[in-house]
Amino acid sequence: MNNAELKKRLRVACLAILAAGLCSAMLIYLLAEDIPDDSLGYVVVNGTVYPLATRDSKNYRREVQRFGGKTALLFDDFARWFAERWQGKALAETIAWLSILTALGLYLLSSYLSPDAQPDSRDAHEHEQANAPTNGSTPAGHDPPGG
Repeated sequence: MNNAELKKRLRVACLAILAAGLCSAMLIYLLAEDIPDDSLGYVVVNGTVYPLATRDSKNYRREVQRFGGKTALLFDDFARWFAERWQGKALAETIAWLSILTALGLYLLSSYLSPDAQPDSRDAHEHEQANAPTNGSTPAGHDPPGG
């Protein structure tokens, strides 16, 4: 398979991944429910009610920090954020970004491939004539053996 054919296949795959990923993301977004809250209670600020998640309570954060320090708090926040990326409407966003990045990677890979170098028949013919001996003599700069 030459580079031109590989480039074409990579670009078709790029378009297929992008189309399938974005269509899947749209379908998931339309059909998915929001992530249910793990609310511990509610907080009222200026007349607006906000749910208070378990991970946001001072008691929970204090206990995590007591057992693992500030690093444990950071890892707990990251683990919860990462887990949320795979549920509900956030899953649609994750799939859309993954398909966009994969398609972009394939497109850049196909752009990186150089086109196949097809030797010009005239240049190849001239190269053969320049290196071929004429009239039984040796090429220029080469002496015959014993001479």
